[in-house]
Amino acid sequence: MLVSPKRFCKTEPHVIPQSQGKHIAPALRPPSTGDPVPYSPTVRRRRLSSLLRRLRQDAGLHADEVARRLEWTASKLTRMERNEWKLPSVRDVRDLLDVYGVTDPSLREAVIALAREARQRGWWEEYKDVFLVGALPEFETEASEIRAFQALLVPGLLQTPDYAAAVFRGGGRAIDDAKVRRRVEARMARQQIFERNDPPVFRAVIDEAALAKHVGGADVMRKQILHIADMATRSHIDVHVVPNGMGAHAALDNPFTILRFATPEDPSLVHVGTVAGDLFLEKTDDVRSYTLAYDHVRASALSADASLAYLAELADRFR
Repeated sequence: MLVSPKRFCKTEPHVIPQSQGKHIAPALRPPSTGDPVPYSPTVRRRRLSSLLRRLRQDAGLHADEVARRLEWTASKLTRMERNEWKLPSVRDVRDLLDVYGVTDPSLREAVIALAREARQRGWWEEYKDVFLVGALPEFETEASEIRAFQALLVPGLLQTPDYAAAVFRGGGRAIDDAKVRRRVEARMARQQIFERNDPPVFRAVIDEAALAKHVGGADVMRKQILHIADMATRSHIDVHVVPNGMGAHAALDNPFTILRFATPEDPSLVHVGTVAGDLFLEKTDDVRSYTLAYDHVRASALSADASLAYLAELADRFR
């Protein structure tokens, strides 16, 4: 069974005083049940780490001094500020607020609420057997805009079940049917972000080479291409095809995804999928470089309307 899209709907936000807006974005109330939450605890942990580092700096304290006062190892605080923790301790966060002299009740409540949210379960935890810790879906869930380039495969967020199954079986890999079904189910669950009331903007640039491969056979490919065309008619989804005739371009060497978030407290990041696992780049220069590469390849691609017409032509080739 796929993850219900209801799990992705927004919940009512806390109201944070405007004077504290520079420190923390409005936090969502944690759900009252044990179900996966509609936001991304992973993004919340990332935001909490950045916020705690900023509060320490605002207090004019060195990390070693904070660790000494709390009788912690210096590495503990370093891990917290680098987002290298699994589940934040609400007690530890409260102790840090005391050391940093944060006395404003509203700000304290907001930071502690953020720590609690960071401890919740994301929907992807139902697929621990599929997704590694810190995988792409943990960030897709809360992204406001996703820009993806793919040269050899259809982006996961646009794949049909049959195409995804063929990908997982590809290369002669020995994988049983149950595992394939499980991976396909997880991939379809990722796509539920498009069924929310507030879906992210998704901009995909796909090289024609990805649409010409006979993944799963002609019928699977024809239906896959028609599915891409259908998804591209949604107001929040743009698809651009780079025809083979365009030749080399700036993003030819590797696929990547750029994720943007709704608040400045959550900086953009880049995901690069590798054989060894997921690689995330957060440095401003790295994000800028990939953004420039995306803009370049997007400029080399067909327009949205021309891409739709070309997709129809490509689908006909598989009849």
